[in-house]
Amino acid sequence: MKVKLYNQEGAEVGTVELKPELFEVEPNEALVHQYIVTYLARQRQGNASTKERAEVRGGGRKPWRQKGTGRARAGTIRSPLWRGGGTTFGPSPRLYGNAMPRKMKRTAIRSVFSNKAKADRIRVLEQIKLDEIKTKSIVSLLERFDMAGKKCLILDDGPNDNCLLSCRNLKKVKYSRAALANGYDLLNADYVLMTKAGLDKVHEVFG
Repeated sequence: MKVKLYNQEGAEVGTVELKPELFEVEPNEALVHQYIVTYLARQRQGNASTKERAEVRGGGRKPWRQKGTGRARAGTIRSPLWRGGGTTFGPSPRLYGNAMPRKMKRTAIRSVFSNKAKADRIRVLEQIKLDEIKTKSIVSLLERFDMAGKKCLILDDGPNDNCLLSCRNLKKVKYSRAALANGYDLLNADYVLMTKAGLDKVHEVFG
């Protein structure tokens, strides 16, 4: 599959080849769904933590003798029944979501890339070079490709700080390094805008 190659001004300067093993596979909706569920679960921090009776400080001795006081038996002041005691079945740090095999992740990402290519939602630029950090520069770039106001994912190879910082005030625009692209961001975007170097890196990593 071939797509048009544009320069930063929006003019067509040639074509580039999209590898069929990445952009022409049959989408696997069930696998993509599993990937998204796993990805979103993994975004949860899972930092909630409480102490059980064995972890609470104190309570080393029996508060009173076993018999003869008329009170209920007690072995420690750190019992969950006591104020200041441990928590019964409280949360502890954990990872949410199950691990997903790498091949399944790659297949899911290929499915999303193929779906975007089939819908003609991929644009390839020679490069994205900004002389300064300016949100207006990204807005103007998107307007040239009729993407203004739409959710867009920009993929480039290597660090591009000016582009990254110029995108941060745009809620519907996200910048990412091509090698770190994930299926959730790809699926969530209406359009994927890649540089030629970013496309080469996508071919290398996911192809």
